[in-house]
Amino acid sequence: MPVTAVLAVRNFRRYLLGQLASNIGTWMQRAAQDLLVLHITGNSGSAVGIVTALQFLPQTLFGLTGGVLADRYPKRRLLLLTQTAMGVQSLLLGLLTVTAAVNLLSVYALAFALGTATAVDSPARNAYICELVARDGVATAVSLNSAQFNVARALGPALAGLTVAAFGTGPVFLVNAASYLAVLYGLITIRTDDPDDPGDPGDHGRPRPGRTRLRDAFRHIASTAEMLLPISLIAFVGTFGLNFQVTLSLVAVTAFHTGATAFGGLSAAYALGSLIGAIYGASRGKPPTPRRLITITVVFGALEAAQGLVPDYGAFMALLILTGFAAVTVTTTANALTQLHADPELRGRVMSVYFLVLLGGTPVGAPLVGLVSDALGARSALVLGGVVSASSALVLSALITGRVQRRFRVTGVASATVPPFASAQPARERQSDL
Repeated sequence: MPVTAVLAVRNFRRYLLGQLASNIGTWMQRAAQDLLVLHITGNSGSAVGIVTALQFLPQTLFGLTGGVLADRYPKRRLLLLTQTAMGVQSLLLGLLTVTAAVNLLSVYALAFALGTATAVDSPARNAYICELVARDGVATAVSLNSAQFNVARALGPALAGLTVAAFGTGPVFLVNAASYLAVLYGLITIRTDDPDDPGDPGDHGRPRPGRTRLRDAFRHIASTAEMLLPISLIAFVGTFGLNFQVTLSLVAVTAFHTGATAFGGLSAAYALGSLIGAIYGASRGKPPTPRRLITITVVFGALEAAQGLVPDYGAFMALLILTGFAAVTVTTTANALTQLHADPELRGRVMSVYFLVLLGGTPVGAPLVGLVSDALGARSALVLGGVVSASSALVLSALITGRVQRRFRVTGVASATVPPFASAQPARERQSDL
């Protein structure tokens, strides 16, 4: 479906604009939080890694529960609760900072609280997109959602750097708290009885009576190659490759010996590339394929590893734009593949597994990146992340393709006639590939 047709859907448009305003504030807070921790601890990479890990640890602990809740209860009602909780967290952190009562322990505790709300919010927020647009618009809607996310990623850290330089970190957290009012307004004004809604109510994945078991989602993923590949691959990329929230602040401060403004510039460069990638993906209007996911992941890994070898700040920033383009293409393609091939009744739980592996690996990856940065320098952490990302794409592609082909040989189909992923049809329209 064309971008203009998706944006013409009133409910999706309101949802998208609310998310944009809120995400700008969220990225401002993320950048300011890292700078606050570096200030409190005297530029400790390990401390930045720990606060990042605490923010993402709840995804490991409670992310699957969030998926069950998303399939059991109305997603919009759930989102109103989680977004309110996230706004309160930002308000508390802002008040502690402007009153000079903040310390490292309080930052750790509030980061964990934010992560807990996010763990419940993420699967419902992403699965909710499928309730706002028709099925043929899902891939475009996912790309547009990624585009607004990356607009926020571009503007947020840049605004945070300027605001911190002028006023300190406290006001940034208060601005983020206010930004949640926009997403709450967008959710409240969505019309569930809109006669112009192009979606198919039977395919919206709205709560249905009966048991919502996690094992059903795991079986569904394991039996569908088009979901098994992106979810397996994103586990490695999310754990080792997508730790820029740690590495960029460390590179800015320890490698290039710059401050908040330069850090904001690096974050904006990465986000600019991500935005270009998201817009390009949305404008293509083509369904995602496993082959495209494998290829772009290898490219992303090579670019990230190359960043660790670039000594000049200007060249590093230029390469960062390309890396951002590749990174968002990886995550958008993986997300769209997962959503398109998930059974609507299981979509919330399937997305909770997706975000478990995407974000749940951060409690392992972020401290590891911090330790590698402290021992060998931030550049070495970038090389490590890139090598692991590219290698995992090649290995997982070979393993899953081989599994599919063995399955077809057992069922009597000649392997030479079987492509790496034999079907691109929706989950309800085909039998399992595995």
